Amino acid sequence: MKEPGEWADIGERVRECRMAADMSQEELASALKLDRTMIAKIERGVRRVDALELAKLSSVLQVSLSYFLNPPPLVVSRRAELTEDTVTDAARQSYRLEIALSTWLTDVRQLIEAGTFSPPEIARYPEAVQDMPSARRAALWVREQLGLEFEPIDSLMRVCERLGQLVAVVEAPGEGASLTDGDLAVAVISRHGDPGRRRATAAHELGHLIVGDEYSTDMGVHASRDDREAIIDAFAAQLLLPVEACRNVARTGEAVRREDLVVLAARFRTSWSLTVRQAVEAEVIGRNVAKDMRRRNPTRAELMEAVGWAPQPDLEAVRVPPSYAHAVVESFKKSLITASRAVELMRGQIVAADLPIRDDADFEL
Repeated sequence: MKEPGEWADIGERVRECRMAADMSQEELASALKLDRTMIAKIERGVRRVDALELAKLSSVLQVSLSYFLNPPPLVVSRRAELTEDTVTDAARQSYRLEIALSTWLTDVRQLIEAGTFSPPEIARYPEAVQDMPSARRAALWVREQLGLEFEPIDSLMRVCERLGQLVAVVEAPGEGASLTDGDLAVAVISRHGDPGRRRATAAHELGHLIVGDEYSTDMGVHASRDDREAIIDAFAAQLLLPVEACRNVARTGEAVRREDLVVLAARFRTSWSLTVRQAVEAEVIGRNVAKDMRRRNPTRAELMEAVGWAPQPDLEAVRVPPSYAHAVVESFKKSLITASRAVELMRGQIVAADLPIRDDADFEL
């Protein structure tokens, strides 16, 4: 049985989840077929919630049941305080990402405790990073560790995993968030948005781990948050599309054409804005030319034509790291989790019918 303080904690999470979903107490009560005063009492922690009500709250608010039952970690990036008077769309998005991040951390911990998953070791860049040039050097160091040189990155999910950061693609709106909790580094990337933006977000969150931010190193002690984010952005851009790759497309005595940058954007699967930005950094186009190019986004047909119409998926169908996915299946095969929990842990990457047949054929769905 939970103590009164624990019911108050659950009530507070219900209240914040309700505001993050942009629902009033009346709207939530209507969805749950309860009186509004019951919701008010739940949020104040003076009314207990049974298992069925918690399951309904989870469904209506689109939050994992485990988030209500487990306190969120103390260290969460971009913590957004939600109040009835100050909540904004940006705060709601940030909080939804925080929920997803906390839940992801809890899920990974569950598999570790079950003995089916061993997290990868976190990579540490050996030098201090305090400005954009040093952030770009850190990105090249990562590429060197991976043996990539100046070639395109095939899978950001695998790159992050090899460097010790476990990434999940989630349904929450926004962009991404990350945290390091002891020897475990996790990040979430919103499924919403175009593929180039998702890759940029994944590279950005990896930058928080490799370069370091206010939660892990002294980087940025004398810099504003905007300056720190600019440093991380420089890392992400250089990781995804090194300036050396931009210079390689320059022909002797000829100006770099828009078509050349379209090929780069298609091969490296980067957004058009990032591609143009790196071309400027590489000094293969001037700022005036860049300004004109930014107004001429390539079409999907142009990008596909540039790579021979080969499919270029990333951070779309695959929602969780390969080693984690293997651990989920192993946990299911050993009857450590139910089919429904396995599907939940995989975040939409599979359905129950995709799971292997196990000995206890009458398992609970």
